[in-house]
Amino acid sequence: MRLICLACEVLARPLYLCAARSPHIVDIELLRRGLHDKPADLRARLQARIDALSAGPYPYDAIVMGYGLCGQATAGLTARAIPVVIPRAHDCITLFLGSRQRYREQFERCPGTYWYAQDYIERDDGQAGTLALGSGPSSDLQKTYEEYVQKYGQDNADYLMEVLGAWQKYYQRAVYIEMGVADGRAVEEKARSDAARRGWAFEKMAGDLILIRRLLEGDWDTDFMVLQPGARLEMSYDEGIITSQMVS
Repeated sequence: MRLICLACEVLARPLYLCAARSPHIVDIELLRRGLHDKPADLRARLQARIDALSAGPYPYDAIVMGYGLCGQATAGLTARAIPVVIPRAHDCITLFLGSRQRYREQFERCPGTYWYAQDYIERDDGQAGTLALGSGPSSDLQKTYEEYVQKYGQDNADYLMEVLGAWQKYYQRAVYIEMGVADGRAVEEKARSDAARRGWAFEKMAGDLILIRRLLEGDWDTDFMVLQPGARLEMSYDEGIITSQMVS
């Protein structure tokens, strides 16, 4: 098969590694991580690429998505002439951890977790983005932070949030996810430093490439949704996370 992967840049290193090892031809297109903060914009950009790739001729057998539901940014995406494949995942944390079950266990154990991953930290563009990778703060906290960034810059915004104790109200733990793809010691040290400064517990957790690997190898079992042409992705409100509905 020949596949094209539309993905968030926070998955860059794992995607490139798994693409290199895939038995299929895999092209990768990365989108900026900050687009998550505007789900409707991200959805429109992804749909535009799906539409363009389906306009023909069709060089790809499937479009695979390096995204989860991601704040419902992918809900509403519609497959056109080419099948679209997406993991059953709330967000990229599921992809880093390797399963919905492991994600659920960690969320139940400590929902107030600030997650760190190598590509996410390395690709910080200084435009604030989300406060944490994956499950995080309330919309009010996010709004306050973004206002501080606009007025005072990101470094000063971070300082103000710490002085005011805003982060401590929502988070108790910092977790660095070690994917084993590249040297992530600098990111691990940042996670440790942030945890110590903000009074959080710190954990280093092994990631798992299995979902990303299977996405790019075409091993699409019940952990993936395969949208056939004319099907639209929808949130399922159950353990399956996503479902599909034929619209044409």
